[in-house]
Amino acid sequence: MQPQPLPLEEARGDGAENTQWSRPECQTWTATLLLGTCLLYCARVSVPVCTVSMSQDFGWNKKEAGLVLSSFFWGYCLTQVVGGHLGDRIGGEKVILLSACAWGFLTAATPLLAHLSGAHLVFMTFSRILTGLLQGVYFPALTSLLSQKVRESERAFTYSTVGAGSQFGMLVTGAVGSLLLDRYGWPSVFYFSGGLTLLWVCYVYRCLLNGKDLILALGILAQGLPMSRHTKVPWRQLFRKPSVWAAISSQLSSAGSFFVLLSWLPSFFQETFPSSKGWVFNVVPWLVAIPASLFSGFLSDHLINQGYRTITVRKFMQVMGLGLSSVFALCLGHTSSFCMSVVFASASIGLQTFNHSGISVNIQDLAPSCAGFLFGVANTAGALAGVVGVCLGGYLLETTGSWASMFNLVAAVGSLGLCTFLLFGEAQRVDLSPAHEDL
Repeated sequence: MQPQPLPLEEARGDGAENTQWSRPECQTWTATLLLGTCLLYCARVSVPVCTVSMSQDFGWNKKEAGLVLSSFFWGYCLTQVVGGHLGDRIGGEKVILLSACAWGFLTAATPLLAHLSGAHLVFMTFSRILTGLLQGVYFPALTSLLSQKVRESERAFTYSTVGAGSQFGMLVTGAVGSLLLDRYGWPSVFYFSGGLTLLWVCYVYRCLLNGKDLILALGILAQGLPMSRHTKVPWRQLFRKPSVWAAISSQLSSAGSFFVLLSWLPSFFQETFPSSKGWVFNVVPWLVAIPASLFSGFLSDHLINQGYRTITVRKFMQVMGLGLSSVFALCLGHTSSFCMSVVFASASIGLQTFNHSGISVNIQDLAPSCAGFLFGVANTAGALAGVVGVCLGGYLLETTGSWASMFNLVAAVGSLGLCTFLLFGEAQRVDLSPAHEDL
């Protein structure tokens, strides 16, 4: 069954409950978006997987390879708010489809364009910036879409299920991508991830979206998104609320600590346990994270359906996602056992997926009418914190020579965000006019 399209300039706030997906529609879209998130990460990690081979082909040193790797986040930080606002205005599913079409084509064409250009470093850096710009709209638009289409009692499981696609994407690229890399060279990894993304776009366009509505959305974009009274973001009203700043702080902490672990864990294992098998520490934590993400969503929705207050459940999820995960991160700096290090890393990464059922859904609780915009602001802060945190982690390692200092940084960032959310976090809507805030 195909969801009925909404008028693009219709207010999405107070009437959102009338446009929610039926259960069959929700199941179809959840599976589709799970695959979309998987392909998003397949394309995102194609360059990290192929960095060594590309460096050999193009003669890059470590500094130049690092430039290419980091350039993705330069673009990624810039389109978070734009993606969320566009999702609130024309529909998150349309923003996701248009951006996926662009990043899928760019990924698939990367090998050809890289070989045609003589300035390989300049081209690849520009390509990664552009990929970051295009992928930066995905999660804010996804948040906007789910806040409008999914019932509150089912949002956590739906979001955590879709979010598990990130772990699936890393596993797919790590396994299939490594096989393709060994047998056919690094261009095959880009053809694989980009080609699958374009096939996914074709499926969504032909089976789930209304073509006329998509064309109308493009027309609205071409006209410069004229503002109407119903679709203006209540900037001043939102940022006066402590609960909004608590949500931004918690998202900043969760994203920052995740990026630090994601960037430095492989180096930690390679340097601390040089004889260990790479596939163990590169695969096991993500295998643990997938069921952990699904379980957190199921548990969150179950507790709410059992009558627990929404904010109580959200805070419990953050205690697990920021608090307990930080404890296991601290343990990583105080063990000399490879097996225990894998256990601690898996526990820390797995527990961080509880943030999908905590802060990520809390943003939808606070402002469903402009959840995409608000998530964009929070995720921009998180992406910037990740870039700073990764650099600061490297500085600490260089100056102290101790991995414990880097894991202490992860724990400190997580604890700060958790305390802020526990003190000021709320689940009451803040996007309503003052006359409706007590409803």
